Amino acid sequence: MTEMTDKIRNIALIGHGGAGKTSLAEAMLFNTGATNRFGNVTAGNTVMDFEPEELKRGSSISTAFHPVAWKKHIITLIDTPGDQNFFSDTRLCMQAADGLVVVLDAIDGVKVQSEQAWAFADEFELPRVIFVNKLDRERADFMKAFQEAADIFEPKPIVMQFPIGKEADFKGIVDLVQQKAYTYSDGKATACDIPADMKDAVAEAHEQLVENIAEADDKLIEKYLEGETLTDDELKSALRKGTLNRTFVPVFCGSAVNNIGMDLLCNYMVDILPSPGDMPPKTGVIPGTETEAQREYNADAPFSALVFKTIADPYAGRLTIFKVISGKLGGDGTFYNANRDVKERYSQLLQLAGKEQKTVSGAGPGDIVAVAKLKETKTGDTLCDPDKKIQYTAAQPMDGAVSYAIVPKSQGDEDKIFSSLTKLMEEDPAIRLERNDETRETIITGTGQIHIEITLEKLKRKYNVEATLTLPKIPYKETIKKAVRVQGRHKKQTGGHGQFGDCWVQFEPLPRGSGFEFVDKVVGGSIPRTYIPAVEKGIIDSCVRGVLAGYPCIDFRATLDDGSYHAVDSSEMAFKIAGSLAFKKAVEQASPVLLEPIMEIEVITPDEFMGDIMGDLNGRRGRVLGMDSKGKNQVVRANVPMSEVLTYAPDLRSMTGGRGIFFLKFSHYDEVPAQMAQKIIDAANAAKE
Repeated sequence: MTEMTDKIRNIALIGHGGAGKTSLAEAMLFNTGATNRFGNVTAGNTVMDFEPEELKRGSSISTAFHPVAWKKHIITLIDTPGDQNFFSDTRLCMQAADGLVVVLDAIDGVKVQSEQAWAFADEFELPRVIFVNKLDRERADFMKAFQEAADIFEPKPIVMQFPIGKEADFKGIVDLVQQKAYTYSDGKATACDIPADMKDAVAEAHEQLVENIAEADDKLIEKYLEGETLTDDELKSALRKGTLNRTFVPVFCGSAVNNIGMDLLCNYMVDILPSPGDMPPKTGVIPGTETEAQREYNADAPFSALVFKTIADPYAGRLTIFKVISGKLGGDGTFYNANRDVKERYSQLLQLAGKEQKTVSGAGPGDIVAVAKLKETKTGDTLCDPDKKIQYTAAQPMDGAVSYAIVPKSQGDEDKIFSSLTKLMEEDPAIRLERNDETRETIITGTGQIHIEITLEKLKRKYNVEATLTLPKIPYKETIKKAVRVQGRHKKQTGGHGQFGDCWVQFEPLPRGSGFEFVDKVVGGSIPRTYIPAVEKGIIDSCVRGVLAGYPCIDFRATLDDGSYHAVDSSEMAFKIAGSLAFKKAVEQASPVLLEPIMEIEVITPDEFMGDIMGDLNGRRGRVLGMDSKGKNQVVRANVPMSEVLTYAPDLRSMTGGRGIFFLKFSHYDEVPAQMAQKIIDAANAAKE
């Protein structure tokens, strides 16, 4: 670890949408002199939110980066989105962080997204602090927000500061470690006496804090229990140790918009959150093997880096953002991409500062940098020294929850839509695009409805392609319910060379999800071996269109057990037609039914909406699989037909006032109730006519 690595802090600001993460970043940029004006989200003049879609919505949709200098340290601020629609980007970019500031709103406290962000932090095992923001607002309550966090979060949150004044009268902070008070005017702190009415509470809280901090160090806890006074340095050292070991989570307070408490928070970020050198070595594998390898955050180790974000720009090309794990990079050169097995060349090394990029002469362990116009590299790839290869496991984007069929506004723009969306998918791996051959639609899937709408806005702005969204068609299937044995016979003999194929096939249903099975039980040469694959091919070609409504037929076994042939007139084509005829005849006799895709849905919602959610899921023909408590929220898992959840995103938003979230994945196919099946069959047949 170099001296420089020790002075780096890569800190992600995470939490629910509207908690004030971007305002917090703007205050820090202003206070450290990185900007000369205080950016305001409402005014739309922030450095960290700069995309037109962000300025229009007044909230972050993509993670932004900016380095600031504070007390001879470089803090790279990583300002992440808090909206569920863009949380996949938050998760991927948290891979670049060494420490976190979890921002809570003093009015709303812990929300669903706060818990989800916390779960990401646990997944990456990142040390963190909590900052309770917006203490200047009406109904703001620091202790209520703290208590909520203490009830829900592990490791345990511990109070580090008390606010002076409430709501509109909030004007300062008492630091419980130093037992000092500060009031603020225009972001400038002035030391003052602890207000008389707070002295007892501060003394008691200080005592409690010392006890909490001492728990992180066995020697200190002994000293404390023996009644000795702990020095400020001992406390700070134990506070840092306990934070890094995730024994506890320090809780700070303030108001980003009014610039209260920002300096104290920056001090603590530098003092108690980790440098890259404090992080454990990163484990990967040697490409092409299962042999584990490790790299320490050390400038003398072989070069390695993890690509965690890509920005697609139609003019500047692709910008690849990565965090250097080990070794050093110069201002230009080449490196090896372990995922793609290629060498990539770069001509400039860039440091991100909001939407600006500054050229830098080199980078070492812990540095977050970018290069432009790499040909092969994508988000999640490992870059490394070609002589000392390593490949890290990257976090995966979140699964999609909402799908739409996407149609170009102008005819002939299909190819343009596909190529432009593919570029946007490099920037946002949570977007998925696929062609459904059954319904002949192009399906776009995202983490939420707003996610997909914003993607279309970007598509128009960046690539000048307009598209409309429609609800996707449901990919129904058909199957059979009883076993039948039928003859498929094709005979066409009109003088000269004719056609003859004859087969007996037993058809029987298989368990759901089994697909199609073909069994050859022909004995005694009643059908020559060369014609048997033709019978199977005839059945496969026919089962693409079932007899009820023309949907594919699945989950059945066809056993060919007898037949006959003609020495001259039989051919592969004749037996293929015979197999096809056998399938059509069998399906009509074997009680065919319609199947629909069933999705597994997980809904996370505050307790008070549970009644509405359950009633709504029942109304959607849902079958509840289980319920759990998660903090102050409830988690419901249920199976629901796909046709019933196509518009679930806006419905859930209106039911819960935007406080519920859901995840959706395909589960299985199941039979459609008879009265509904008839409507679907009638509609399909009418469409054919």
